[in-house]
Amino acid sequence: MILSCQNITKAFNEKVILQNVSFHIEDYDKAAIVGINGAGKSTLLNIITGKLSSDEGLVTLSKGKTLGYLEQHQDVNSPRTIYEELLSVKHHLLTLEQKMRETEKAMKEADDETLAQLLESYSLLTHQYESENGYAYKSEITGVLKGLGFAEEDFSKPLNTLSGGQKTRVALGRLLLLNPDLILLDEPTNHLDMSSISWLETYLLNYKGAVIIVSHDRFFLDRIANKVIEIDNTKATSFVGNYSDYAKKKEQLRIAAWHAYMNQQKEIKHQQEVIDKLRSFNREKSIKRAESREKMLDKIEVIEKPTEVRADMKITLEPIVQSGNDVLSVKDLKKSFDSMLLFEHLNFEVKRGEHVAIIGDNGTGKTTILKMINELLEPDYGTISLGTNVHIGYYDQEHHVLHMEKTLFEEISDEYPYLTNTQIRNTLAAFLFTGDDVFKRIGDLSGGERGRVSLAKLMLSESNFLILDEPTNHLDITSKEILQSAINGYTGTVLYVSHDRYFINRTATRILDLNNQILTNYIGNYDYYLEKKQELSASVTESADTTSFAKEPESSAALDWKAQKEEQARLRKKENDLKKTEAEIEKLENRDSEINELMASPEICTDVAKLQELSKEKETITEKLSELYEKWEELSED
Repeated sequence: MILSCQNITKAFNEKVILQNVSFHIEDYDKAAIVGINGAGKSTLLNIITGKLSSDEGLVTLSKGKTLGYLEQHQDVNSPRTIYEELLSVKHHLLTLEQKMRETEKAMKEADDETLAQLLESYSLLTHQYESENGYAYKSEITGVLKGLGFAEEDFSKPLNTLSGGQKTRVALGRLLLLNPDLILLDEPTNHLDMSSISWLETYLLNYKGAVIIVSHDRFFLDRIANKVIEIDNTKATSFVGNYSDYAKKKEQLRIAAWHAYMNQQKEIKHQQEVIDKLRSFNREKSIKRAESREKMLDKIEVIEKPTEVRADMKITLEPIVQSGNDVLSVKDLKKSFDSMLLFEHLNFEVKRGEHVAIIGDNGTGKTTILKMINELLEPDYGTISLGTNVHIGYYDQEHHVLHMEKTLFEEISDEYPYLTNTQIRNTLAAFLFTGDDVFKRIGDLSGGERGRVSLAKLMLSESNFLILDEPTNHLDITSKEILQSAINGYTGTVLYVSHDRYFINRTATRILDLNNQILTNYIGNYDYYLEKKQELSASVTESADTTSFAKEPESSAALDWKAQKEEQARLRKKENDLKKTEAEIEKLENRDSEINELMASPEICTDVAKLQELSKEKETITEKLSELYEKWEELSED
């Protein structure tokens, strides 16, 4: 066990956030802490790291173990470059390098006696340098930065010129390179694109320490977590398995709790009816019997009525009029900023009733496309045409459609002046804003709260073409699922940008993948996209490998295309090799664990011959794993 939390209690201004929270983390656990926004997840992380003190309870980190923490928001204003920031983690190796160079120089001028001492010292230095991966630290830094979405030209950018999201990615890279025994990550995927999230998943799955993650990315949690700790109504409950396992078990418990509550309520009602009937007889014996039953009823420990989280948040999206069949047509679209070309010759159409997701890495121009459709940006070239009776409802991830100086009530009433006060309050209540909450300023709300206000305005718009830019950002998993249900029930047309793979998988009927300035169309959800992308890549590779019998020399464009496809094929082979290596590592690690259990069992520990056999197999596994770990690192760097 690496971490133990016992009876952690924390309150702010007499409002209890955490009460008697207890759980433990084993050495190699990948644990997720889940709960609605405001449940106390980040508070718990801050207590574990010592940034906050608990009112009661004890946090114990095993002796000699190290802990690293990635907070949601980073405030770094250092003039150091991105590369220098990560290089600072390897300061001890730089010091070793310096000592090695000084020793080498001294050896050239030393006499025989001094030389022997220097050689011994140099041998110790090189051994330490090698054991701490000194010869590969530059590759390690480069691999982490590229994995987190930084191009080599970004390495020299000063930290104080970066966006908040970029600073968070730098902080994450620094934390991974520190390699602590326990990593705490608060919303690590918020500023990562799909490629970077996939890289981080692989990295964490193979991480040799323990990891605690707070995240609203269900797809990510399903891949990473082997334990889920739920914070609900100030209490903590632990579940074995990933998020889907937890959700299934949680639903079973909820149903069981509801049945227990209903059965008890039925029994209480029955007993009360009997008591009332006995009292109505108005006789000494019947009254005594009624009193006896009342005493028994008073002793019953009443089960609290189970409440479904966010059961009161209801989103209904319904168009007021139906559009024509042709909703959107984009032809020959081109957009660049200064010398940076985002895309050109972009063509696609959207038909009535489709739910289309645009995906791609950060910086490819996905949000730019949405802004041009909404006439917030002008295209450099090309046409964007809307069909008959198309009315757009726009959800902006930066919430520019909101007015920071207005209250929630004013935001709705000014946009929809025909609504009564009661209608406005009812609308806001559907998005969890009740009582005096409606008089809060938009500027004082959290990101998640602003998201809910934007969704409320979207619901009232009654548009038939919804354009959504990262609609699930800052929403907790339950709120995402409610939005997902509303989108699926919507009879209009939806075009959205998202990196939430679970949300895409459950809501998209078509996917447009924006990659290398090209849009590729996939008619299906995210699972279908992954399957077809792999098939398409394989067919492209086969096509690229086919011998050409053309007499005329290939054009430079054709050669560029061929070189690009060959590079893609090489990378795919690397990726397949990486997956095979990971599978082999997992198989050997599982066998190693089995051997440990066997050697500790009573029937084996007294069998010398069997112990020797198992010990020999364990040595072979250790050697093979060492080779596989090195191979995995080499493949991961690429």
